[in-house]
Amino acid sequence: MYSTTYDVVVVGGGPAGATAANDLALEGKSVLLLDRQGRTKPCGGAIPPRLINDFNIPDHLLVAKSRKARMISPKDNRVDIPIDGGFVGMVNRNEFDEWLRNRAQSNGAKRMKGIFDRISHDMDGVARVHFEDSSFKDNITNQSVRARYVIGADGAKSEVAKQNIEGSEKTKYVFAYHEIVKAPENDPSHDPSRCDVYYRGTLSPDFYGWVFPHGNTMSIGTGSADKGYSLKAAVARLRETAGLQNVETLRREGAPIPLKPLPKWDNAKDVVLAGDAAGVVAPASGEGIYYAMLGGRLAAQAVQKAMVTGDNKNLSHARKQFMKVHGKVFWVLGIMQYFWYINDKRRERFVKICEDKDVQRLTFDAYMNKELVRKDPMAHVRIFFKDLAHLFGLIKT
Repeated sequence: MYSTTYDVVVVGGGPAGATAANDLALEGKSVLLLDRQGRTKPCGGAIPPRLINDFNIPDHLLVAKSRKARMISPKDNRVDIPIDGGFVGMVNRNEFDEWLRNRAQSNGAKRMKGIFDRISHDMDGVARVHFEDSSFKDNITNQSVRARYVIGADGAKSEVAKQNIEGSEKTKYVFAYHEIVKAPENDPSHDPSRCDVYYRGTLSPDFYGWVFPHGNTMSIGTGSADKGYSLKAAVARLRETAGLQNVETLRREGAPIPLKPLPKWDNAKDVVLAGDAAGVVAPASGEGIYYAMLGGRLAAQAVQKAMVTGDNKNLSHARKQFMKVHGKVFWVLGIMQYFWYINDKRRERFVKICEDKDVQRLTFDAYMNKELVRKDPMAHVRIFFKDLAHLFGLIKT
């Protein structure tokens, strides 16, 4: 048991937690970053230019730069979408996450390897974070530290959220699984600057399959909310479909991924959530790194505001600000996933829509910059009527 009182204990050292710890350390706060380490989340590893710019990500962390996406339908209709004038960065999560943790430490945060247990409160009302200290493999001990505030960034099915945030059970999950393989050499069928996305019921009944480049490796994965669906079998089919069944497998990873922001992110006292713990992974696309890091930054800002004002109700500003900026996008993507991913007939029409240049341009503008594009209202009108035509079968696939 430690008597030191930290301004903030951040539970979880992924992109959300590491970002929150770094921002707070830069503001001169005393921060403990508590992370279990040793586990890499299954993730395609795509990060948009907005993230690279907003969070000062160095180029050496980008193991590949994707300059186009290929959408592949159930009938093998292939639509190539170029990323004009830019790229999507690809990162390896084990290296990326560790760099973020190291940056936070270099800026003043203290790192500790441990597994969160619970939060209690001392007689003076200050929170005490209990955890298993696993810094030394042969000497795991139960420890605790005091904290004025706690940021729960401990991933999907967060233990911090489960114990401290009302309504934390009200989110939905996709279960994701991927295999990291060696990239084939001198194979013209595999473009190291292209992300392939497969929309097929044989690969996922309600999500999609992906083959993403990572320099000398590739991420091959899929996901589903159907707990009875065999993701490993689906990835085996995807590898065969993509001609990657014989390349060497380096590792396999799986985890639940939330697809709906929690209704509440704080307890109005001393705990606020960020990242997967708060449910901020985009429906339909499954994108989470940018939203996790933004959530970590907003949680740090909310904690700072509570410290300055002495009003812990300011912890709610993290969710309010996030939903103000991105709530509409999450709502649209949720409807899109529910409607277009329901069967192969609709998936076929969805990929057909992706042939449209207006759809391509507006979609990638929104993805790259994380803003709904309003500069061309007529393009939105054209897309609306084209969507209706596809919906009612007026356009043949």
